[in-house]
Amino acid sequence: MGRLSVMNWRTKILNPKPFARTDFRSLSTPIYRGSTVIFDGYESVTDHWEHSKEGYSYGLYGTPTTLELAERISHMENSYHTFIVPGGQAAIALVYLSFCKSGSHVLVPVSAYGPNKEMGAGLLANFDVELEEYDPTIGRNIHQLIRKNTSLIWCESPGSVTMEVQDVPAIVFEAKKREVPVALDNTYASGVFFDAFSHGLDISIQALTKYIGGHSDLLLGSVSVKDEIGYRIVGNIFKQLGLAVSPDDCSLALRGLQTLGIRLDALEESTLKVAGWLEQNSATCELYHPAFKSCPGHHIWKRDFSGSASVFSILFNNEITQDQVGTFLNALEIFKLGLSWGGVTSLAVSYPDLIRPNADFSGRLVRFNIGLEDPDDLINDLCKAMTAASIRISASV
Repeated sequence: MGRLSVMNWRTKILNPKPFARTDFRSLSTPIYRGSTVIFDGYESVTDHWEHSKEGYSYGLYGTPTTLELAERISHMENSYHTFIVPGGQAAIALVYLSFCKSGSHVLVPVSAYGPNKEMGAGLLANFDVELEEYDPTIGRNIHQLIRKNTSLIWCESPGSVTMEVQDVPAIVFEAKKREVPVALDNTYASGVFFDAFSHGLDISIQALTKYIGGHSDLLLGSVSVKDEIGYRIVGNIFKQLGLAVSPDDCSLALRGLQTLGIRLDALEESTLKVAGWLEQNSATCELYHPAFKSCPGHHIWKRDFSGSASVFSILFNNEITQDQVGTFLNALEIFKLGLSWGGVTSLAVSYPDLIRPNADFSGRLVRFNIGLEDPDDLINDLCKAMTAASIRISASV
């Protein structure tokens, strides 16, 4: 205090040295915000991205809050290391830019998240990377598509919107024989319903925005790798891209992890009830939910997964028009119209322009996310909206 006492007050208030005791401990992870890291001496000044191994150098590569989230996701997924990035699409970009170069060939399932395919056909095409879409039910026949320049195979299981469950172990088996890395978008399973690394995956990504965050109020993603080789490959690109994240968002995700178990249990129970009611309704032509026999790859889901999540889709029968679907959606009250999923609020959205090989949805496909509302209230909301759209209801409420 002696030196500070003679300083100008402007200098005193800017002194970064803490006065309060630093041995405070609680059940919550502190929120560490900061770009500049203070070093003990000039010998220790460095600039590296390996904060979890070498200590902190710059806030761009993470603060203790960021690293705590990364370590907890890594422990949950049983990975070698996890990188936290600003969103699910950033996670996809990090994987692409880590494993692809000019002249690379990439395999992506037709049912993958739309922006994943858009990145491959857009940004990556500008760098002479070729994206080829494949049937998500291809299984071991994936070997027919692998080339000498194939540098990455993507899986997404279940698929986006149409929910096809992939035989990931079969794809991994063929890829490993040809030394091609396989990445999985594991957002649906939250890293817990499907154990990516015990099934041989090289990379597992998640949009932490969904179930980990759980409250539709943050944007984060994660990239988990199985070994030191993946850690080095992804880490070097992670540094070059400068994928900084907000410690405040990381704090919200850490809080979300604490309730993940009970939320997933509740969401699964309610979703199965609502989806079961829709399956019984004569207005439903097809139900796309992995836990139901009608879903492509249901037998694989039973073999490889330990649970199901809150998102699924239905295809209204061909007697129902796209205009009726629009009226139905506009008449919903509890369900909100919105993209994304995994939060506590039930959502619905249609996909009038969705394209799948040998399929004609004609604007009749609707995706639902079931939240934490009472499922009976949700079913009543669906009934009222169907009535408003002149859609005949055959299932009992």
